Amino acid sequence: MTEVLLFIDGVWRNAASGDFIPVINPVTEEVIGRIGSASAADIEDAAMAGARGFATWRRISAVDRAAIMRKAANLVRERSEAIAQTLTLEHGKPLGEARAEVAATADTIDWHADEGRRAYGRVIPARTPGVHQFSIMEPIGPVVGFAPWNFPLIQAVKKVAGALAAGCSIVLKGAAEAPSCSVELVRAFADAGVSPGAVNLLFGNSAQISESLIAHPAIRKITFTGSTPVGKKLAALAGAHMKRSTMELGGHAPVIVMNDADIATAVSISVAAKYRNAGQVCVSPTRFIVQSEVFAEFTERFVAGAKAVKVGDGLDAETTMGPLAHQARLTAMEELVTDAVKHGATLATGGHRVGNKGFFFEPTVLLNAPATSRVMNDEPFGPIAIINRFDRLEEALEEANRLPYGLSAYGYTRSLTDANRLFNGIESGSISINHHSVALPEHPFGGIKDSGYGTEGGPSALDAFMVTKVVSIAPVL
Repeated sequence: MTEVLLFIDGVWRNAASGDFIPVINPVTEEVIGRIGSASAADIEDAAMAGARGFATWRRISAVDRAAIMRKAANLVRERSEAIAQTLTLEHGKPLGEARAEVAATADTIDWHADEGRRAYGRVIPARTPGVHQFSIMEPIGPVVGFAPWNFPLIQAVKKVAGALAAGCSIVLKGAAEAPSCSVELVRAFADAGVSPGAVNLLFGNSAQISESLIAHPAIRKITFTGSTPVGKKLAALAGAHMKRSTMELGGHAPVIVMNDADIATAVSISVAAKYRNAGQVCVSPTRFIVQSEVFAEFTERFVAGAKAVKVGDGLDAETTMGPLAHQARLTAMEELVTDAVKHGATLATGGHRVGNKGFFFEPTVLLNAPATSRVMNDEPFGPIAIINRFDRLEEALEEANRLPYGLSAYGYTRSLTDANRLFNGIESGSISINHHSVALPEHPFGGIKDSGYGTEGGPSALDAFMVTKVVSIAPVL
């Protein structure tokens, strides 16, 4: 990449101010390109383009919208290898993970395209003879979507595809750390024939963009994926302007391992899930709560698995974990490990930066970290696993629910009784038992408590982008 532009009202253009933001390769720490930084004028233009695009796009039938979206999905598939290569270059994740993200993006577009054809209403039995009453679903209006940097493609497409399938337009604020993904996603929709202004793309100062667009009278809906502190600020801003919002925020996922679990399987799945995307995953398994009888075996196997992770350049076929996304994540990992050890945790493996170039950090395992340590309370969002023991299931459930987060959770047991106690007792938006379920397009995805509200995907994928209108018609006498 060299230079990434903004996309407003169907036109690729430079930022009006001429300002740019550098893009850093996390493997080499070298500048590999730059992106336009939206000015106040660009933000205003995007909002008004979204209003005009909505007026046009909503009038296109759901069947025709679905056909355009499916064409966009196929364009993503045709361009998948180039998109994946660029994603790895900008973000650092292994190429295999990048390819999987691109494939999931195309599937997500298809899912939403089909759901757009099924935005059904209801017939309401009237109390008065001759009166006909029914409800219909209508698009809410122009949307502003904020995509995170950890999955800059799949998280962006959930917002774009959901809005378009419902008949809304969208202004997408792409992730500056990996901007080309958003560019290629928007390009696919534009090339497929989406109306000018129905999809717009901005990069730049997050605070300026969010404050301007959320307050803008043309914008009717906000959808955000990111950290809990930022999400709370945006939710408050949306509330101040009576704008509906969907917030997919942070997590600190517990993993309860019972003494009757298949330990080899639990470790194999958990190690792969923990160090996927270098742990920069909101549903990453983080707090491993292991029953005392199998604590030693689980720990030994897990530490061996962590040591076997191959850290390196994501473009290297042998790499299984790439670098962290930026310098701030490196600093955060070092601080969390230092604090945990200071509070009495045992560092079983890892805990240090790898080399002196690139944002690489060792796959790390901490044992018996006390509840007072930061890592047991703050989402690590990196390659750190904590393994603690428990005796009774009630203790494990208490620890699992101790934090204000409630996004995802995991459990391993051969007992159907204990499995029921796990999924009924853990407070989370999702739980996987004896495997690690990913957020597929057909799954409603979202959290509870400080992990946010609202869901993306699944049978209710369009609900967040639509409003219900009740119609009551009486005959003219």
